[in-house]
Amino acid sequence: MFRKIRFSVHKTKAAFAFMVVATSHLPAQQWENVGGSEIVSAAGGSNNNLAVRGNRYFISYYDTSVGKGSVQVFDGNTWSYAGGNAGITNGTALYNSLSADHTGNLYYTNQIGWPGAGMEVHKFNGTSWIQLPDAADASINYHASAVSASDVLYTFSGQNSGTVRRYANGAWEQVGNTGFSGGAAFAEMVIGSNNKVYTCSAGSGSVKVYENTASATPSDQWIVTGGSMVDAASSGEQYTSDIAIDAADHLYVAYVSNAASGQKLNVKKFNGTGWIQLGNANFSSGKVQHVAIAVTASGTPYVVASRWENDDLLRNTVYRLDTATQTWKAFGGDFISDGQATYNDLAVDPAQNYLVLAYSQNGIRVKRISLTPACSNTDPGNNPGDVSCTKFTYGGQTVYYTTVRGADGKIWLQQNLGSGRVATSADDTESYGDLFQWGRWDDGHQLRSSSTAVAPAPNSPEGITGPGMFIIGSGSASWWSSNATSDGWNAASVSGVTSAVGADPCKAIGPGWKLPSQNDWAIAVTAEGIGNPASAYNSRLKLPAAGYRSNTNSSLTYVGTRGYYWSSDTANSGGKYLYIGSTIANAGSGAPRGQGESVRCIKEAIGLSTSENHLTVNSVALYPNPTRGVVYIKADASIESVSVFNSPGQKIPAPFSGDQIDLQSASNGVYIIEVKLKNGQMMSKKIIKN
Repeated sequence: MFRKIRFSVHKTKAAFAFMVVATSHLPAQQWENVGGSEIVSAAGGSNNNLAVRGNRYFISYYDTSVGKGSVQVFDGNTWSYAGGNAGITNGTALYNSLSADHTGNLYYTNQIGWPGAGMEVHKFNGTSWIQLPDAADASINYHASAVSASDVLYTFSGQNSGTVRRYANGAWEQVGNTGFSGGAAFAEMVIGSNNKVYTCSAGSGSVKVYENTASATPSDQWIVTGGSMVDAASSGEQYTSDIAIDAADHLYVAYVSNAASGQKLNVKKFNGTGWIQLGNANFSSGKVQHVAIAVTASGTPYVVASRWENDDLLRNTVYRLDTATQTWKAFGGDFISDGQATYNDLAVDPAQNYLVLAYSQNGIRVKRISLTPACSNTDPGNNPGDVSCTKFTYGGQTVYYTTVRGADGKIWLQQNLGSGRVATSADDTESYGDLFQWGRWDDGHQLRSSSTAVAPAPNSPEGITGPGMFIIGSGSASWWSSNATSDGWNAASVSGVTSAVGADPCKAIGPGWKLPSQNDWAIAVTAEGIGNPASAYNSRLKLPAAGYRSNTNSSLTYVGTRGYYWSSDTANSGGKYLYIGSTIANAGSGAPRGQGESVRCIKEAIGLSTSENHLTVNSVALYPNPTRGVVYIKADASIESVSVFNSPGQKIPAPFSGDQIDLQSASNGVYIIEVKLKNGQMMSKKIIKN
């Protein structure tokens, strides 16, 4: 099965427009057929693998209609074969896996059928399939694949009793020692943001997880995570185990207990030290097979399994952990299938907040169910940090975004347009979202992997027609290069676009929503105390360092280290934007309009009194500056906390007591001191230690 590495296509799955709302229950939801068709495949199929990328779903399977492996893609409306044709493998593909990287490339691996042997690997670049060198040359069955945060493909196989390899510089490299798993036949794989690779396998009466670093050499030994097995378990082509990982790198393993425990469904979680029971043990009502697990970025697990006895033979059920009672409960009904369901796989679609299920029942079926609690589109409360949600159409799809009351009194989206979720760190890839060119809207050009084109004629918003492409060029050949300061980015919709006015993508959210102005950003930076990527993330706005896309060659730059956020104001160079660098936040920066940057939307506070809208910014003084080690702090309001960050944005230990910050153990250099006041305001100051 395709497994869950940390990013939009893996079982944290992450991708775009994710809403985080704390709740102990959800309203009644119903499973629906994805694409409107009951059966996706042309005939029967097996060994299903799901992947989610943005608003697109991928399903791979052994396709009996052609006797080869096939991959289909759901584009939001219909299913079609990725690459245009069924059967992308050279022969049978009874066992396969599916994974994808951050740029949209898809990787499909399959067992090479008799009389051949090994693991075949194909890469889909969005247009066609390319065959890569085989990842194994010995006979294998079950295997796994995953992609790291740096877009490197890893595979696991039973060759030499357990081998992991990575594809780098056009060749396969061995990761860690071989033989570590004892030749486990039934394995899955995930890769965390902690640069660790995990394999999960069931065999010889137990389920175990092994780990190694993503950069491991053949001499680096694989070790058992937690020092011991997860639990006693059943294993086989039907008695499968599965692993998932959340945004905080917590591991979750679902498996079938051993015969002594009734061969029922069980889930355990790794707490950093050992494996702990998650929810009630052996919670299925009878024996189960075909197990899969998915987990949201915030750590809500979902499990699917098919029954193996009585009148409910192989009908499948999805379970969700009820956090209030710490018990597993059927989600979306007692059974999803109306007959025997095999080869289950689960994925989370964070773009539209769905749980997606694939299984075989007289063909391949793909269903989904909403994970979204009722969203009334009400504004957040009046206190800084209060959150709510908003529902709107983006990229032709209904999405749910988190909203937040900023320290400036305004309402903001708490995530970038096109993002998968509210940021969990400054370099959280799921939260980066799309990169817009100044004056353009969500026509598709803003996708990070969109195709490029030359400037249209006329070279203005009214010249944009057809599929959205990212316009590249320099000088007069670049996008909207006239740079007239009278131009605007404030049309209410595409129908209002003119030669001098582009459509504001934020206005699609609803009344009052708009692109922030330069002044909006300047006020927010002061109120939130934003001075570098760390404090931008730690602010109520949760701004990630999403980087930018070059207007000359479309390359991505400073991703994970700097933030670039458009405003609606013009500049002599093109457009104004908020720049968040390693030691500065400047709302008055300017860039060519062809540069691709993040968009974060703001809503003017509505219904508050004048006094409630008034922002009082308390002063904070730090001295001496430069300092030799002890910094004194004076503030007009009570201090709640003090944090110190070095120039790369890493938080460092710095004791704070009374009115003193102790930097004596810190090395000489530039530091950002972030002060959070008890009235909710946050401020940051630059200090030099010498």
